Amino acid sequence: MNTPLLERREALELIAAEAGRARAGTGRLVLLRGATGTGRTALLEAAAEQAAQDGMRVLRARCSPDDTGLPFAAVRQLLAPAAEFADTREVPDERVRGAWLWRLLRSFTAGAPLLVTVDDVHLADDSSRRWLVDAARRVDRLPILLVVTERGQYDIDAPSAGLAHTLSPALVRTLTLAPLGVDSATELVRADFGTVPQTWVDDCVRASAGSPLLLRALLDDLRGTLPATVPKVSAALYPGGYQAAVSWWLDSAGPATAEVARALAALDDDAVPDEFADLLGGVADADPARVAGWLTAMTRLGLLRPGADGRPRYAHPLLRDAVLSGWPVLRRRAAHRTAAEVMLRRGERAEAVAGQLLRTDAVGEAWVTGVLLDAAAIAVRDGRTADALPFLRRALDEPLPDDRRQRLLTELGSLEYATVRSSAGIPRLAEAVRLPGVPQDRVRAAVALGTALAGRGEARAAVDVLRSLDPQLTGHPDLARTVHIASALLSDHDHEIRQEVYRWLHDTADRSPGLVGTAGQALLVRYEATAGLLSADAAMDRIRALLAEPVDPLAEPYLLGTAAAVAQWADELEEAERLVERGLARQRPSLLHPMHRALLNVRADIAAARGDYARLLSGPEARRPAGSLQGPANGQAHAVVALVETGRVPEAGRLAGGFDLREAQDSWELNRFLYARGVLRAAAGDPAGALDDFLECGRRQTARDVVSPVVTPWRTAAAECRLALGRPREALELAEEELRLAEVWDTPRPVGRALRVLGLATGGRRGLELADRAVRVLRDAAVEPELIPALVAQGRQLTAAGERARARDCLREAAERAERLGAVRLRAAAEEALREGGARRAATALTGSGALTGSERRIAELAAGGRTNTEIAELLHLARRTVETHLTSTYKKLGIRRRADLPTVLGRQRRDG
Repeated sequence: MNTPLLERREALELIAAEAGRARAGTGRLVLLRGATGTGRTALLEAAAEQAAQDGMRVLRARCSPDDTGLPFAAVRQLLAPAAEFADTREVPDERVRGAWLWRLLRSFTAGAPLLVTVDDVHLADDSSRRWLVDAARRVDRLPILLVVTERGQYDIDAPSAGLAHTLSPALVRTLTLAPLGVDSATELVRADFGTVPQTWVDDCVRASAGSPLLLRALLDDLRGTLPATVPKVSAALYPGGYQAAVSWWLDSAGPATAEVARALAALDDDAVPDEFADLLGGVADADPARVAGWLTAMTRLGLLRPGADGRPRYAHPLLRDAVLSGWPVLRRRAAHRTAAEVMLRRGERAEAVAGQLLRTDAVGEAWVTGVLLDAAAIAVRDGRTADALPFLRRALDEPLPDDRRQRLLTELGSLEYATVRSSAGIPRLAEAVRLPGVPQDRVRAAVALGTALAGRGEARAAVDVLRSLDPQLTGHPDLARTVHIASALLSDHDHEIRQEVYRWLHDTADRSPGLVGTAGQALLVRYEATAGLLSADAAMDRIRALLAEPVDPLAEPYLLGTAAAVAQWADELEEAERLVERGLARQRPSLLHPMHRALLNVRADIAAARGDYARLLSGPEARRPAGSLQGPANGQAHAVVALVETGRVPEAGRLAGGFDLREAQDSWELNRFLYARGVLRAAAGDPAGALDDFLECGRRQTARDVVSPVVTPWRTAAAECRLALGRPREALELAEEELRLAEVWDTPRPVGRALRVLGLATGGRRGLELADRAVRVLRDAAVEPELIPALVAQGRQLTAAGERARARDCLREAAERAERLGAVRLRAAAEEALREGGARRAATALTGSGALTGSERRIAELAAGGRTNTEIAELLHLARRTVETHLTSTYKKLGIRRRADLPTVLGRQRRDG
């Protein structure tokens, strides 16, 4: 099958009809126009072959750009077979010469009618073009048919006038050849490769863009070694006919069009502005109006297709690669630089401009670094830290002074550590620390490097890095304080170093309090709180006083993070939450800082205190911190407990089993995870394994001077395991010690928890009194995760004491609260206790005013009387969040949605009562 002749029936019929007219003595000019590669030459050859079969004499000429300097070069090709032409001497005058050539052509008509074909007449020399135009005006009474092909394609450089632009329409028939349709192109592919998948065929059709020339070249390349998929790069094709065809198409279009076509290929994957034609014009130094026209024309031809964003793109990656392959690498990079400059002048987004700069060599101009850093900052702000890395790495290629390079290395190293892998950013940070720079920048670099090393379990090396700055900070006491505070915080990863650092803090604070500053004083408060040396009220008084003092900006994150942790332990959850948000807002997310992770840990602790299991399982704190070793972190510990409490014990087991604790580095987070794994084992029916985890957690915590139950209540958990194992005396000892330490701190959560477990270990009437006391302590604190198990324990002990009615009330309240909280495990425990106590059915949600607890009723009455939440909180000495929690529960029980409904519902129920 002759490939280009599909869909050319109309053209062949036109030429055949005009040939019939010529044989009858009435000639005409037939002009076949079409874009490069649409099969003009093949059509002309077919027409000549048919004319010869019909008895016409055929004269042929094929024009070339090499012949444009030779007058009448095309006509010479036509008439060269005549002996008279070869023997005649040259005539210098063009008109005389043309007249003689015309007479020579007419002499040929003495025999058979003539078909004169001229291919690519747009490449003919000027003399031949003028002669052909003149001939077209004379053949209407002669048996001569002129059939001429001419390239008709939109180019960046406007083409010269066509051959027929001065001819009367009566003297010429023009037909424009369209690209092949999809069905015809598919037919051609199937003719060569009948068994390939349709997706393979579709790729071939797209890559050929309706051009018979490109399609035949592609199929010839693919025939030798049929690949599984059509390649996306022309280097994968052999012998390379497709690449050659694309190059010929570009050469035919001219250098200006080729430049625009290659610029389009270079920018194809980039985020570019809406005025794409203007950008391409700037890159290729072309008229934007002509570029816009070219894009439209190429889209109509099928070489380009609108992308998802509406912007023209090459129809197939292979076509784009073939266009781009002819461009040297240096020229491509220059195009991207020019694109960046054009986009910058037009005020495009920093990320779009920086995207162009990623593909250039170093420019050496200040604006380049500024754009790259701006783009990185935007990506970090939007939480796309991985997108910021290429911009920062590219910025390092530009010439920078040492101080600016130091800041850049610190930021890049921090992001690489947090985003790529733990070892990626450390060399960058180490280089930043070595560079000379202003003291603040050196401290930032050292803190970032120390944070990275500590996260890898190298706490000693982290502290040594910070200590190495001491001689350089003699004249900067504020920076020296910051370094010491950072050392103290990083020492939490190793209990031996922690003891050294805190001993220094204590001694220095006693001698010269100013040397440790407000943030250092806050760390000492935190230490004393965990060591069981002061109460929550005393700790908060000191923390609030420190927060009111002036603080250096570099030290402020340490003060806020430490204060947030102490406030969370003190059950001041709202205050802790405000401090966390303040601390995170003051952090630069692109820099490693020990307080960033500490603040996230406090936020997770707050969610755990509230029983917000959904947040614990979905937040970033539940994922393993980037850059950490294989050991688990606080977020995973909370996630394990949250999965247990929500009834997903197998899932919790898979999460906990993903860590090999034998390889984990010593840290408080490992201890927290041991506690969480103990909770999991206890819930899975393995009290002996759980006891081992709780005791190991306690041993490690005690070695760190952390004895208070505010961090991990391992004693009460171990006591419950010992009770389950039938060892009540040992359980009693642990519970009594826990209560003693909890009463030192004196907040509802640890005290209520210790009272609950001590009541279980004590038993009898005394045990019931302790259980009642635990419920009273916890009920007004709005800490559901602790109140619910206290109600269950109270219910069980009431059942044992024969007070079944009171027991059912407690257990049903526990089940209702657990359901509202989503605590599946605790609800199941409450319902099991109800069944054991003889309840006929499982617990149901309590409704009506009779279901209100004492605290809920008091708050509801005050709200119904017009008091605001803040006023109620102050009146009852509660946190405003506690008031809101109680009101939410009240609305649900009363079946109302608004505060305004409280007076009516409570009044009606009082009357009914």
